[in-house]
Order: sequence, then C-alpha cells, then structure tokens
Amino acid sequence: MYQDWVGEMAFVYPGAGALDYAPCRYGTSRVVFRGPAKSLDVPYVAVLGGTETYGKFVPEPYPALVEAEAGVQVVNLGAVNAGLDVYLNDPDLLEIARGAEVVVVQIVGAQNLSNRFYKVHRRRNDRFLGAHPALRALFPEVDFTEFSFTRHMLHSLQKISVERFDHVVEELRATWLARMQRLMQEAGTRVVLLWFSPHRPPRADRAADLTREPLLVTAEMLARVRPMARAVIEVVSSSAALAEGARGLAFTELEEPAARGVPGLAAHRDVAARLAVVLRQMLE
Repeated sequence: MYQDWVGEMAFVYPGAGALDYAPCRYGTSRVVFRGPAKSLDVPYVAVLGGTETYGKFVPEPYPALVEAEAGVQVVNLGAVNAGLDVYLNDPDLLEIARGAEVVVVQIVGAQNLSNRFYKVHRRRNDRFLGAHPALRALFPEVDFTEFSFTRHMLHSLQKISVERFDHVVEELRATWLARMQRLMQEAGTRVVLLWFSPHRPPRADRAADLTREPLLVTAEMLARVRPMARAVIEVVSSSAALAEGARGLAFTELEEPAARGVPGLAAHRDVAARLAVVLRQMLE
C-alpha cells in the first residue's frame, strides 16, 4: 500500500503560528491524516481516533510520543472530529488496522454517526447532511436546513425538548455500540481502547451532557465493549494538566479559542506514558 503527500497547504497553514501537520493519505483513502506518512511494510501500531489523536495544535501528540517511548512505529490515523464511520466506510483504513501489531482505538463521541434519525458526511463525520423522516416527525417545528454540524443541531434539539431529545440520545448510543463492536471485530484480536478525556465515563442514568467529551458515551457502553479488547486504558486529565491550558501549543490568533478546548502537552504525555507500558507488554 502506498502513501502520498497531500497538497492542501491552505488548510495546514492558516496563518503565522500554525503547525505544519505534513498531511498525508494512505492507499486510495481520501481521508487526510497527520504526517509524516509511515511505511506499512514494517511492523506498526495503528492508532484510530479523533481530534486528540490527530493532535490538533499539539507539536508532538501522544502517538508520536508513544513511538519514541515504546520503540515501535506508530501510524497516526486520527482525524479531526472523526466518528467511527470514518473507518467503517473506508476499506483501506480497515486493511491498515487488520495489518497492525496492535490497534489503539480512542473512544470518540456518539454524535458523529449516521443513524436512523440523521445522516453525516462519510469522511467529515461532524458535518450534518440531513434529517431522516423519523427525526422530522419527532421535531416537526425544526427547520433542519439551518444546521451544518451535528453538535449545533443536537444542542438545539435538546433546548427545544429534553424529553424528545432523549429518543435521539438512545438511538445514538445504540448506534455507537453497534459500530464500535463492528470496528473491533474488523480490527482483530489485539485492540486497546483508550479513554482520553478531562472527565471519567459518566453513568447512563445521568442527563445527557453535550459539553463533555466524548459526547454521550457512558461507563455502561464501555463495559459492553470491554470484553472485546485486550486492554482498556482510562486517562482522565489531571488537575495539573488542565491548569497548563494552551501553554506550548501552536496556533494562530484566530485559532486560540479552539486551542484552549483541546488537551495540552501534559495530557498527551500522560496518555503516552500509560499507553507505552501496555504496548511494550503486548509486543513482547
């Protein structure tokens, strides 16, 4: 399988202070990942996940740190705002996962999934493409053409009716569970699940909180998929890591609000330290 560089530098260089993410693609996949591209002809660990795995604004995200600490090549397949559908819709990415020595799957939210209520973009899963009849019937007063992103749409529905919104939450959680189980089956028997968040997994009986990442994923959902994994790592950012804020991150002035919402350098170091220990044990 080949790798190539992607000439989308307008996205990568929005202004002074931005990182060069060395964007690349693998095989015939149209998904753009953070580079540099890695060879798939030598043993490697594949890391799947969202914005945290991609390392938006982070000079050295945890996949790069793990590579150095564990002494194994790490292929960073994290994508900004990715849902599970990014991987399940792409045969080349599933092939890379199946060929890995270990597959690390960051737990991502349940909002960016096509389901019986709405459809998302195949690659940019945070993009809301349209409501299905079931959702239009549930919220007849809503003009869904006003929404471009899933998070905005979900916040609006929750404000209109918490009771009706709970039906959407139930559907998203069931869809997430089915897709995660399928992804883990596709990836093989050497899967490590990674919870990377400022918060511990919430209980299912708590009201849906759309401010906490990963959105709508509960401790009970993790318990359902835990038996399929070789290891589960829960890293909740420490108070010291949270206090670090955006110090050491690379971003432009316009990107500052977004940069303050991502895990900082200390949080990535914490993940890398925990993950490196598990990978060394598994690869031995």
